[in-house]
Amino acid sequence: MASSTVGSTGDALSKLQIDDLASSAPSLRKNLVLLSPQQVALAKMLLEMKQSHLFEHWPEPGVEDDEKRAFFDQVARLNASYPGGLASYIKTARELLADSKAGKNPYEGFTPSVPSGETLTFADENFIRYEEAGVREARKAAFVLVAGGLGERLGYNGIKVALPLESTTGTCFLQHYIESILALQETSCRLAQGEGPTEIPLAIMTSDDTHSRTLELLEKNAYFGMKPSQVKLLKQEKVACLDDNDARLAVDPKNKYRIQTKPHGHGDVHSLLYSSGLLKEWLGAGRKWFYFSKILMAIPASLGVSATNGYHVNSLAVPRKAKEAIGGITKLTHKDGRTMVINVEYNQLDPLLRATGYPDGDVNCETGYSPFPGNINQLILEIGPYLEELSKTGGAIKEFVNPKYKDSTKTAFKSSTRLECMMQDYPKTLPPSARVGFTVMDPWLAYAPVKNNPEDAAKVPKGNPYHSATSGEMAIYRAHSLILRKAGVKVDDPVQAVFNGQEVDVWPRIVWKPKWGLTFSEVKSKVSGNCSITGKSTIALKGQSIYLENLALDGALIIDADGAEVKVGGSVQNAGWTIESVDFKDTSVPEEVRIRGFRINKVEQLEKAYKEPGKYSLKP
Repeated sequence: MASSTVGSTGDALSKLQIDDLASSAPSLRKNLVLLSPQQVALAKMLLEMKQSHLFEHWPEPGVEDDEKRAFFDQVARLNASYPGGLASYIKTARELLADSKAGKNPYEGFTPSVPSGETLTFADENFIRYEEAGVREARKAAFVLVAGGLGERLGYNGIKVALPLESTTGTCFLQHYIESILALQETSCRLAQGEGPTEIPLAIMTSDDTHSRTLELLEKNAYFGMKPSQVKLLKQEKVACLDDNDARLAVDPKNKYRIQTKPHGHGDVHSLLYSSGLLKEWLGAGRKWFYFSKILMAIPASLGVSATNGYHVNSLAVPRKAKEAIGGITKLTHKDGRTMVINVEYNQLDPLLRATGYPDGDVNCETGYSPFPGNINQLILEIGPYLEELSKTGGAIKEFVNPKYKDSTKTAFKSSTRLECMMQDYPKTLPPSARVGFTVMDPWLAYAPVKNNPEDAAKVPKGNPYHSATSGEMAIYRAHSLILRKAGVKVDDPVQAVFNGQEVDVWPRIVWKPKWGLTFSEVKSKVSGNCSITGKSTIALKGQSIYLENLALDGALIIDADGAEVKVGGSVQNAGWTIESVDFKDTSVPEEVRIRGFRINKVEQLEKAYKEPGKYSLKP
């Protein structure tokens, strides 16, 4: 058997003409007999791409042979997961590293201008019109959730999607996200009266760090009410690290038989959707849109904008102060006639404007905001044109490299680098005929990122957003309070408090299940008379058909009415639930509580559960 293997490998060597190349890597040459023909082909590719250094420390055959084969298993994975293979990755890396060393301006020859889009004001007639259009269109949509990261940056060691969205009910993010899709699915299909698709699919991009834990979370909770067939997990692979400007692949410092790898960025979601065949499957099932978003209340209206305006790409955005540290949605026109509408990072936008005839750079206009809206990395794409475009590139999108040089000569790196890609850079490859626009939403509705740990958040200058678990939860209470105010409820103003060194506005703790109200029209239809909620109050509405009629709440009220219709009114007064500070350094407290800096103390509440169908009235 051994002689047969050696013979077949010898034939492969002859056919692949690797002998001349292998002379540059004598250690590899001695070990070629261990490799399969497919592995020999990968070896030839690496040598052609001038990567012979990877084999410098390989011992004689018979020593650590399994590790040598494992090396090529890794190379095969890296080669298969990148559009065009590892040779294409190295070639692109050399081009981008050369541009970086030369200080090439990626926007050379481009002039910026404000693109066309829609600016919406929550609850006005225009907003409601788009919201209604979006709900009708939703049954033809699919959702994509990028969930490849852990919560380590927040001070939490689990997966981010398992974190409680808020402390009042403890509902985790993934449960809320799926329940929002199901609520939208039910409403949209009811309006369609049985026409077209009836289930909205969800694709989740995971990583080595999050894949098994995300699957476990779904399975443990019966997919939070979704059919398992509706959910597809797509695992993102890492990419090879680069040691120098020649794009020499970096050897893992802990294992000479492994190439060092790092994440490629959330832009990988495009190639995964393409290579998985999901886009063709969705298009064939009559789907027209898909949504990269984590902002649930903004979904219907923004989808309505896409459908009404026929946008191939719709970027969700928020008003942005000039020079604020958030990228701006910008139209770029090249002197050769090319145009594109993309996100331009804030530290690039101001100098680009100054260099192209705007001496004051990025300044606020008469609205008090920059005319370039703030990018929040949420996209709606039309599937047909998107699939057509990705078919040209094999799913690849424009990449960038960000090496940290040791000195001004730019000849050596402080540490290895890699190519990266961002989801929002997809429009860079689109032709001028592509219809690319934006939808600006109120910041309190559409933008509350959670990315900073308590120590870093406490260092943020007063008046700037903390972007922490503390501010993120308070943003939910603020949004729900403002929505109810728009619906006619008298909601007390917030009070200020300090948690984990962050001064935040504490609104009444108002939460509801998505099926109670995913659109403003739904919320408004379930509130009537003179309703009021005091600042100390907590209210949780867990059911589709709960109606507030002349409710005066001063305390805690929890209504669970799945399948029942309940009218809630009158005066509800009790000691309620209080918020108690906790120290994020106190390791006796669970991480998900510590990172917020507070816990809920359930002192007293009126709590009612209606498990049987029927009509009920609750008027204490």
